[in-house]
Amino acid sequence: MKRTWWKEAVVYQVYWRSFLDTDGDGFGDMEGVIQKLDYIKELGADVIWLNPIYESPDLDNGYDIADYRSVMKKAGTMETWEKLLNEAHNRGLKLIMDLVVNHTSDQHPWFLESRSSKDNPKRDWYIWKDPVEGREPNNWRSYFSPSAWEYDSHTDQYYMHSFAVQQPDLNWGNPEVREEIYSMMRFWLDKGIDGFRMDVINLLAKQKGFPDAGQPKNIDYLGNNPGIHEYLKEMNEKVLRHYDVMTVGEIPFVTPEDGLKYVGEDRHELNTLFHFQVADDMPSWDMLRYKEIQQTWYEGLHGKGWNSQFLNNHDHTRQVTRYGNDREYRVESAKLLATMVHTLPGMPYIYQGEEIGMTGVRFETINEYEDIAMKNKYGEETGKGRDPQEVLRELQPLSRDNSRTPMQWNTSKNAGFTSGKPWLSLNPNYKDINVENALNDPHSVFYFYKELIALRKEHDVMVYGDYQDLSEGEPYLYIYTRSLNGVTWLIMLNHSDEPHSFSLPASYTPNEDHLVLGNYSSVNGQNILQPHEARIYHL
Repeated sequence: MKRTWWKEAVVYQVYWRSFLDTDGDGFGDMEGVIQKLDYIKELGADVIWLNPIYESPDLDNGYDIADYRSVMKKAGTMETWEKLLNEAHNRGLKLIMDLVVNHTSDQHPWFLESRSSKDNPKRDWYIWKDPVEGREPNNWRSYFSPSAWEYDSHTDQYYMHSFAVQQPDLNWGNPEVREEIYSMMRFWLDKGIDGFRMDVINLLAKQKGFPDAGQPKNIDYLGNNPGIHEYLKEMNEKVLRHYDVMTVGEIPFVTPEDGLKYVGEDRHELNTLFHFQVADDMPSWDMLRYKEIQQTWYEGLHGKGWNSQFLNNHDHTRQVTRYGNDREYRVESAKLLATMVHTLPGMPYIYQGEEIGMTGVRFETINEYEDIAMKNKYGEETGKGRDPQEVLRELQPLSRDNSRTPMQWNTSKNAGFTSGKPWLSLNPNYKDINVENALNDPHSVFYFYKELIALRKEHDVMVYGDYQDLSEGEPYLYIYTRSLNGVTWLIMLNHSDEPHSFSLPASYTPNEDHLVLGNYSSVNGQNILQPHEARIYHL
C-alpha cells in the first residue's frame, strides 16, 4: 500500500451557505469561508471540501447546476473564489470542489436546448423516453419523488430525473456529454484545485433497456450499473491522472466487494469513496452492526484501496444527536465519536460544527424546514391522508436540515452567523454551544479534535496501521488495535450511558503511563469505562 498525501489528510467539509454570512443577505458566502480559514487551520485539518458554488437556481442548495463554469451570486464571484483558493493554499490548506455531473438544473442551457425539440442536437444529452401505454416509461422512483420520470407535453416524451423534477439526468452514454464534462473538470483543475468530491458518481450509468424494478421503493437500481467503471476509467485516463489531486466518490448502494472496483489502486478510477452502509443501515446507533460494517470494509479494502470515515455531513443528521447522547453526555459523546472516526482505518471527515459538538434540531412546523427531500416526502405522505403531526415527527430525526442549521460562532444575535435574516433558523442552543465558548474552554470538544488530528499527523499507526477488533459480540464496548512496524495502539470506547467493565487478553493490558488521550480527566479503575468514555493507549 503506497503512501500518499491524501491518505494522511483530514478533511473539513464547509457547507458555505450555513458557515458565515459577510454581506447580510442571510446566506453564508465564500468571503465568510476566507475569514475563517485560520480557524480551520487552527483545528488542524488539511483539506477543505467546499459544497457547490456554481451558478444555480438553488432549488436543491446548489446541487442543481445551471452553469458549471461560473459562480452563484449568493456565494460570491469568481474573483472571491480565486481569493479563497489562494488564501487556502497560502496556509497550506488544500481545496476540493463538488463535482455534480449525474444531473444538471432544468435551467441549464443544455437542457433548455434538449427540451426545445426532438431533433435538437442536444436532445440526446439527456434521457428522453416515449410514454408506455400513456404512462411513465417504467416504475422507477427518484430520490425526491414517487417517479423518476417527468412528462413534457411540448415533445410528448418523458425525461429522467434521479432527484428533483428540476434536476434532469445527463445521458452519459453520449460521448459528447462526457467530453464536455471532462473539459469542465480541466477548467477547475487548471485553476489549481486539489481534487473533487464526486456527487452520486455511481449513478452515471443507467440500466440497459430501462426495465421495471421489482421493488420500486428500494432504489438501488439507480446505481452501480454496467458501464459505470468504463466511464470512470475514461475520466481518469483523460483527466484525473494528469493532476496530483484526490478524488472521493459518493457511492450509495455499495458493498465492500463493489467498492473495491471503484477505489482499488490497480483500477485507476477513484482514490477513495463514501459508502452509506452506516448512514443507510443505522437510523440510530447499533454497535454490533457498526462493528460488522467496519470489519467487512477493512477486509474488503485492506492493502488494496482506501476508505473514508464519517458519521454526518450536509445530508445526514449531526452525529452526536443521531448516534450519541446530545443531552447529559454531549461533550463526552462528541469526543468518543471523534475518537472512533479518527482512529478507524480510512480518511476522517469533519463536518462543520461537529468539532464543537453541534446538535440536530427539531422545528415545530414543516414550514420552518427547507429540505426539499423532506418537504416532498411530507407532501406525499400527508397526501395519503396521514396525520400531518405524525408525519412530521417521523421525518424530523433524519431531515437534512438537522445538519444545515447555521454555524454557531458566538452568543450574539444569530450566533454571529449573519446580521440579516438567516436562510434557515438557528438551533436555539447556540448560546451554550458555540465556537467562542469552545475556544475559551481548554477541555472543549474543539481542543479534543485538535489533539486527535495532531496525533494522526505524528503517528503513522493511526493512518496506515493494521486493524483488529478485540470486542466482537460486545453490544456497548468497542475495543480495537491499530498496529504498524512493532507499534500497537489500543482504542477503548464505551458507547453507552452506563459504566461497563471489560477484560483484555494479558498481552493487551495497558497501564496509566500508556494513556495517549482520553475524554475523562482521570481513569476510574483500570477495567471500568465510564459512560461514553474513550481512551487511546500506546502499548
